[in-house]
Amino acid sequence: MENYSDRFLYEERADIYGCYIKLLTDIKYVKERWEESFYPMSAKSLGVDLNLYKRVSFTPFNPSMKRSEAIVESEEARFKAVKGAPQMIISLCKKADATCQEANTMLDKLSEKGYRTLAVAKSEKEDFDNLQLVGLLALADPIRPDSKATIEEIKQLGIKPMMLTGDNVSIAKEIARQVSIGDRIVPIAELKKLNETDKAKIVETYDGFAEVYPEDKYEIVKLLQSKGHMVGMTGDGVNDAPALKQAEMGIAVSNSTDVAKASASVVLTEQGVKVIVSAIKISRQIYQRMLTWVINKVTKVIQFIALLVIGFFWLHEIILSLLGMTLLIFANDFATVSLATDNVKHTSNPNKWNVKNVTLASLAVGSLMVIGGILAIAIGKIYFHLEGEKLQTFTMLTLVFYSQFRVYIVRERRHFWSSKPGKGLIISIVATLIGFTFLDIYGIIIPSLPLYQILFALGFSALFTIGIIDPFKYRVFKKLQL
Repeated sequence: MENYSDRFLYEERADIYGCYIKLLTDIKYVKERWEESFYPMSAKSLGVDLNLYKRVSFTPFNPSMKRSEAIVESEEARFKAVKGAPQMIISLCKKADATCQEANTMLDKLSEKGYRTLAVAKSEKEDFDNLQLVGLLALADPIRPDSKATIEEIKQLGIKPMMLTGDNVSIAKEIARQVSIGDRIVPIAELKKLNETDKAKIVETYDGFAEVYPEDKYEIVKLLQSKGHMVGMTGDGVNDAPALKQAEMGIAVSNSTDVAKASASVVLTEQGVKVIVSAIKISRQIYQRMLTWVINKVTKVIQFIALLVIGFFWLHEIILSLLGMTLLIFANDFATVSLATDNVKHTSNPNKWNVKNVTLASLAVGSLMVIGGILAIAIGKIYFHLEGEKLQTFTMLTLVFYSQFRVYIVRERRHFWSSKPGKGLIISIVATLIGFTFLDIYGIIIPSLPLYQILFALGFSALFTIGIIDPFKYRVFKKLQL
């Protein structure tokens, strides 16, 4: 908030209201700049000693009344001074005259330029019946330089920003225009006059509401939630606490009150709201990593169990030894852990868990991997004439190689080449492939196989996974909107 002279804004100094009354004997309005209008009126320049004014009583600002009051006295006079929202103060001035009409005209002009305006009034008889308007104080609240870019980026992420403000409609529309929120801004009264059903239908069609009271914010959050929306709410004051608590994502800005911070889900530690954009992107990246882990886990279980069952009833023997199972789990763990630091792209739209679609996609990809595993084992059995421990070793190697290439393709919702894997994932996959190849070549722990059989298992797994499963996966994921 631009504030060139605290003497004119410091509410706790109720005697300053006496200064307002003394200085603004005639109506004066702010034009374009604060200092041009009010600096000449400073107490120092006019020789006014504020210590001569004494506060008898003081009523602090109340959001429901939208004003603050004080009884001020000096040796010469005793009066009530009132400061607050212009519409409220002007409405209290029962003796409407040309001054109030002129004030309304100037208020509209200031609002159109985005100024927030305070009105000051006095009553010599300490009541509201004789309240007279004595001045308007316009305050410029500059838009943060990054506000417009931040709002536009939030829109690009599939999130609709909405303005809820206590300012009048003219100010709200101007601010909304400057930051590209939208132009469908209406007074909250337009919403209140509707029944609950119509409120829920129409609330999401607006870009914001003006002249909002604290309780209205809570109601709007509830209405949006009733339409199935996930609602994020930013706030900083005690009055924002109910809405922050109700929203799925209550965000307290860095300078919030303790009550607001306690009610919020997230507390910002930096000035401004640009950090919210970063939080959205990071959260969506986390979601993508979680989704990759789930798909990889389910497809792995489907392939593993199906091959064991099919192999038993087909070959009437266990095609994977206990040692092979242990090594397979060991190999999978490295790739799975590395997913936590994998490179992922955030989506342009909000993410939502769809268990049905995730299950169907995993089942489809896992089933195709079962087919690939059966083909590889069949070749090992029929063409390479592998039996017993040799077949178990060949099966274990095939599944290990499949597991590494599977992670490589399911990490990307599009084709596998659409993004570069993280350094940790690349190292994990390469190390596992090389390690198990040498493990079998030299017959360490497991029976040794000829090099050409090992290379066949490696090549077949790579070609089947990348050449067949990846195009199939891409179509399935696209169809199921993963």
